[in-house]
Amino acid sequence: MFLEAVYHRPKMNWAYAVDTHTLHIRIQTKKGDMQQVSLLHGDKYIWEKSHKVQPMEHLVSDALFDYWETAVELPLRRLRYGFKLESEGKILWYTEKGFFHEPPSDSWGLFEYPFLHTSEIFSAPSWVKDAVFYHIFPERFANGDALNDPAGVEQWGGKPSRSNFFGGDLQGVIDHIDHLKELGITAVYFTPVFEAKTNHKYDTIDYMNIDPHFGSNKLMKELVDAFHKNGIRVVLDAVYNHCGSGFKPFMDALEKGKNSAYADWFHVREWPLSVKEGVPTYDTFAFEPHMPKLNTENPEVKKYLLEVARYWVEDIGIDGWRLDVADEIDHAFWREFRLTVKKANPEAYIFGEIWHDPLPWLQGDQFDAVMNYPFTDAVINFVAKGKLDAAGYASDIGRQIALYSKAVTDSSFNILDSHDTARLLYRCKEDKDMMKAAVVLQFTYPGVPCVLYGDEVGLTGGDDPDSRRCMIWEKTAQDLDLLRFYQNIIRFRKDHPSLRSGKFRFLLGKAGSRTIAFERELNGERVVVAVNASDVSVTATVPLVEGVWSDWLSSEKVVAVAKKDSNAILSLPAYGFAILIRKNEY
Repeated sequence: MFLEAVYHRPKMNWAYAVDTHTLHIRIQTKKGDMQQVSLLHGDKYIWEKSHKVQPMEHLVSDALFDYWETAVELPLRRLRYGFKLESEGKILWYTEKGFFHEPPSDSWGLFEYPFLHTSEIFSAPSWVKDAVFYHIFPERFANGDALNDPAGVEQWGGKPSRSNFFGGDLQGVIDHIDHLKELGITAVYFTPVFEAKTNHKYDTIDYMNIDPHFGSNKLMKELVDAFHKNGIRVVLDAVYNHCGSGFKPFMDALEKGKNSAYADWFHVREWPLSVKEGVPTYDTFAFEPHMPKLNTENPEVKKYLLEVARYWVEDIGIDGWRLDVADEIDHAFWREFRLTVKKANPEAYIFGEIWHDPLPWLQGDQFDAVMNYPFTDAVINFVAKGKLDAAGYASDIGRQIALYSKAVTDSSFNILDSHDTARLLYRCKEDKDMMKAAVVLQFTYPGVPCVLYGDEVGLTGGDDPDSRRCMIWEKTAQDLDLLRFYQNIIRFRKDHPSLRSGKFRFLLGKAGSRTIAFERELNGERVVVAVNASDVSVTATVPLVEGVWSDWLSSEKVVAVAKKDSNAILSLPAYGFAILIRKNEY
């Protein structure tokens, strides 16, 4: 036994509450090292009567470790526990005090979950795991009102730059709500819509008003109401890390220096506010002088920003916030932010822009989710870039599943591109079969899938600002085959609960292979997905549990009748995929 690899600690992703009387317990061991891991557990006050040993299931693996998991029912909402490790006929017992050859004689020295408090249960909004999001960059989606166009607006469909405008606005979004409905979208995430100088609006001037080039607060309320009537929720982008240089408190500090009433609203290293050798004398987003960083520890700043959060949720009726540069803001602010937002609407969805390990923000007291860039990287590196083989992809995904509780994974915001990245089709070298393979992985993975506006009709583009091209509205210029594919995969996800809440396990993922296969399962319904991420046709032998299996595009088309320990032999073209379903009535 390689004991150096064994790891567990109470709380976080290792021991967490699922509901008011259930815990999930996990442990890490060296990959391939243990034949079986079991959980010894009981109530500390009646240990002799209550303790027992139950086997744990292998959850996932990554390149180095196996992760084991089991669910424990807690009638009295408290638990002491340890682990039984078995390998090649040897048995060891693992507790908080270390490793032992004999089982514990009592509960002292075991790991402990002292009490399961309801407030500690991670709970994202109930609607989120069933949602399909659409990501809109308002300036480039549709121009619905030429009267509010900025000066110098360019012809729709021109080459985007960091400074030009094409006149997209909120009325344009309202005008195309039918497109969203026909696509199957149930929620929209907008990049910032508040008053700002730039086309991207991440340099907020006034957090309480819609940019006049987009419309008005009244029009935003009309948009929200229209979307809600059509079963579509609305999430806005909040830029609380920094404001724009036109923000009135910053302008006051710029004029009056350290005598300004707003001097402490910002992180100032040296007065007066200026730029020396390209570096501002105050903290900013990156080194952008026009994006001064807000001091969210200042009580007046907090009061102002929390009122912004409340107003748009409670008065306008939006359904949540996406939080820009979320990791550069103090945790204490985000805890108050969550309390404010959830008081206004307990079902509001809060997710942050964090590109690295977000676990400190996902303990139930701050965010419901983050933008899942590690998932993005895994899919792109496997399908588009060829940096990962099947084993590498399985390892990356396995590690991600192990890092978070199931509730966190199920509510994660899963993207393949965004306004900040090159578009998916561009990343896939304009190969639409490759693109479809990536989208299949996205829509059959746990979490909340999001489509960047225009991807569904073949919009392409390199890194920002090229990714922020104008939406294609001429039917003759749209890829209607790609649009039908998106409609089908969205409908398929909605029709199969196992894709939204089911267990996930890999079936194929060998080193050197470019073919991956995995299964989703919930209440007897099983979906098996196989993806060939190579440019040649392959034959994949995929294990199936017993039952009658059909093809995803035709539930009447039987493709396999599996017996015990049988396989399906699938012919997959270059960048092809297969999706098989076994209904729960079997």
